[in-house]
Amino acid sequence: MIDPKSEAKFNNQAEMLANKAKKQFKHLRKRFKKQNIDIFRLYDWDIPEIRAVVDWYAGHLVIAEYTRKHTVPEWLPIMGKALAAALDVPMEKVHLKERRVGKQDGHRYERLDHTNARIVMNERDLKFHINPYDYVDTGLFSDHRNTRMMVREMADGKDFLNLYCYTGSFSCYAAKGGARTTTSVDRSETAVTWARENMELNALGAETNMLVQAPTFEFLEQAAAENRTFDLAVVDPPSFSTSRDNGEEFDIARHHPRLLRAVVRLMRPGSTIFFSTNHQNFNPKMDGLGVTEAVEITSQTIPEDYRSKKKTIHRCWKIRV
Repeated sequence: MIDPKSEAKFNNQAEMLANKAKKQFKHLRKRFKKQNIDIFRLYDWDIPEIRAVVDWYAGHLVIAEYTRKHTVPEWLPIMGKALAAALDVPMEKVHLKERRVGKQDGHRYERLDHTNARIVMNERDLKFHINPYDYVDTGLFSDHRNTRMMVREMADGKDFLNLYCYTGSFSCYAAKGGARTTTSVDRSETAVTWARENMELNALGAETNMLVQAPTFEFLEQAAAENRTFDLAVVDPPSFSTSRDNGEEFDIARHHPRLLRAVVRLMRPGSTIFFSTNHQNFNPKMDGLGVTEAVEITSQTIPEDYRSKKKTIHRCWKIRV
C-alpha cells in the first residue's frame, strides 16, 4: 500500500501524463491514419518526474516505466489507468512494462510472459506481427519507419543485407521495394522465426528472401570466405550483447569499427550501408573504414513523434562504399 501523500502525488502525475498523451494523440492520429500507420509514440519522459514512455498500437496502449532502484510498484498501474480512461482504451488492451535504465544485455528478447499472442498491425502498405504481451519490445521499432522507407526507395534490383535483423521489418521493406534478394541475419531463433512470419504475412517469397540464424561476426566471416557481396545493407546492433556460446561481449562503443570494416568487405563499389545505434553516448569512429563517405542522417530518420529534447531515440549514418 502507498501512503495518502504519495497516492495524491501519483494521481496528479497520472493526470498530467494522460492530458499530455491525449493532446499528442489528437495531434497525430489523423495524419498517421492517412498514411496507414498503426503504431506511434505519444509520450517519452517529456516531464522529468514522469519517467514513462507511451505508445499507441491501433487501440492498444504499451506503457513502460524507466525503472530505477527506488521505483514504487504501484506507480505504473496508476499511470496506466489514467491513460486508458483518457484515450478510451479498455484495461485488457493496456500493456505495462519496465525499461531498465543503463547497460542491458539482450533484453530485447527477454520474455515477460508466454502468451504467444500476436496482433497484425499496419505500417503503410506492409503488415507486421506485433506481440505486446510477452517481451519488453513488441516486434517493431517504429522510430525507424522513415529509415525503412529510405531503404525501400533504394532497394530496386539490389542484393540487400540486414544484420541484427530482429523481426525482419527492414527486409520486408527492401523486398517490397524490388530488391533482387534479401538476407536477414540474427542470432535469435525467436527473431528469425518472427521475421519469416512477417515475410509470409506480406506474401514475400522464401526463395529470394533468405533468413540466417547465426552470430553476426560468424556470418560475416563465412560470407567473406564464400565471396558473397551486397549492394545495400542495414546494420542496427544492440548497444551491448554477450554471446551465449562463448561469452564474448559486444560493446558498440568499442567494437563498431571492427563490425563496419567486416561489413564493408562484403559491399560492392558504390553500395550503401545504413548504420544505426540507440546508444545514448555514442562516439563514432569511422575514419579507418576506407569508404567514400559516412554522413550522419539522424535528422532525416527520426519521425516527428519520436523527436525529443531529452534524448535522441537513435542515431543513423549513411555510408557510401
